Parts: sequence; structure tokens; C-alpha cells
Amino acid sequence: MPAVATIAQEILELKKQRNATLLAHHYQEPEIQDLADVIGDSLELARKAREFSGNVIAFCGVWFMAETAKALNPSKIVVVPDREAGCSLVDACTVEQVREFRRTHPDHAIVSYINTSIEVKAESDILCTSRNAVKVVNSIPPERPILFLPDRNLGLWTQKETGRRNMEIWQGACIVHATWPARRVVEAKAEHPEAKVAAHPECPESVLALADFVGSTSAIVDWCRASKAPGFIIMTERGVSYTLEKESPGKRFWFLPNDQCNCSDCPYMKMNTLEKLRDCLLRLEPRVELSADLIEKALVPLERMLALK
Repeated sequence: MPAVATIAQEILELKKQRNATLLAHHYQEPEIQDLADVIGDSLELARKAREFSGNVIAFCGVWFMAETAKALNPSKIVVVPDREAGCSLVDACTVEQVREFRRTHPDHAIVSYINTSIEVKAESDILCTSRNAVKVVNSIPPERPILFLPDRNLGLWTQKETGRRNMEIWQGACIVHATWPARRVVEAKAEHPEAKVAAHPECPESVLALADFVGSTSAIVDWCRASKAPGFIIMTERGVSYTLEKESPGKRFWFLPNDQCNCSDCPYMKMNTLEKLRDCLLRLEPRVELSADLIEKALVPLERMLALK
């Protein structure tokens, strides 16, 4: 097997040849993040994708993120290292279910988390991320009922933060965040009493109740950087540890195993490798292909979200 440095050099050369940019989520492995032009959470990557001016986007994350990049850049080539890098939240909500809800509840505003398929996005009124979900819900007239989908934990947290009562919440869940029990946090706090707890809002309500801070992946990075605490118990995917350690040198970070895999890894995010990244740039496959009609429909709720400051 070629050395990591050799494959990394191949990727850099292919990026130049293809006039490509590499977008990587915080949950990617360090060797991929080291090559990325932009590292961020879903909202940051969506904004950066819109600003892209090259020929090719190589998206190191999961499939729905690459679909979003393609919708924002319909004339560009968008490739991913692994087509099978999906998401349990996408699987939890089909476009047929959303269309049926729309048919039977025409008065509801449909707020879709960005962790949805492009088809579900196209049936939505507005999108959100974990970073701006509260702002998005607050942008909807208070008298209008809302369907929030698909993550129940993010939906419940957003409902609590906004005080929005006329809000129905889909019952999807992240296979990583939703499987952390509160007892893990209690045990970690007892072991590290000096540590603060930062949690992603996809975690269960019982976990969020123990947190000193709740926010998106990048918001957690920002909060830990600004905090004077010496250490942090981080309730999100462990890939963000690479950014945390760079942004907050000298501070300590603990990641807890969940009850699903006794780890804190997203199996989908970890499907991407340097070898697959090199091959997708070489072959320009797997490639995201979306119809013009689908892009046109999906851009409406997507642009509504991005327009919120």
C-alpha cells in the first residue's frame, strides 16, 4: 500500500489538474482534513460551496452534503469518495412521507434539517442546520404550525429554545448522537470534575440537560476556544478532536463511547479514505447528478436558510 504522504501528494496534484476544491466536514479523519481547502460544519460548508468558482468540488462528508453542494453549483462537477456514505437521518424520512404530510397538513411550514435527501429538501419550506435551527424556527410567523424533521432531539431542543408550541417533530435520530446515555456523562463528570460539557443538540434531552454548552460542531469548537476551562467532555463525533486540539492547544478533550458501537465514530463519515478521495478526483466518480427541476425546487428552501443572517 502506498505511503500516506505519497497518496496525499497525488491528491494535491489532482486538485490542481482538475481546478478542484476539497470541502471536508469536521468528522473526517485528520489526513483528509489536512488536505482540505475548507473544514466546517454543515452550515459553513453550504456557504462555502455557494462561493466556489472552480471546476470540481470533492466533498468529504456524506452524500446529502454533496447533494447540497451540487444544488448550489449546478454547472460544476461534484464528486464524493464513497457513494455509500449516507446518514441515518436521511433514511428516517422519505420524500413520499413528506408529500403525504403536505397533502394532509397544507397549513404547516415544513422545516427540514439539512441532514435530509435533496428530494425532501425540495418539498420543504425552509432548511436549517444545528447551528441556525432556532433562528430558522423564529423566522416563521408564530401563528403558523410547523413540522420539524427529521431529528427528534434537535427538534425538541429547538422547541425548548424557541418556546414554540405549535410544532410537530419527526421521530428520526442520529445513530451516533442519539445513543449516548446520560450515565456516560455523569461518570465522565465524576472522573473529570474540572471539565465542562459541550454537547451537540442531536444528543438526547437527558444528555443536553447535563451540558454547559449546546451547539453545532463548529459552535462547540468556538466555545471551547473561548472558555477558560482546562478540559472538556465533548458529546459529538470524535473527528472534531483534530480541530479542537489545533484551536485550543493545551486544553484536554474527552470523547465518550456510546451504547451503539461503544465508540464515538460515525460509520458513514469514516467510509471516506485518502485512497477513495484520490480515486474520485482521478475518475470524477462517484458523481452527484441532479435534474434541473429538482435543483430549482431545492434551491428555494436552501436559499431561504442561507439568507438568514
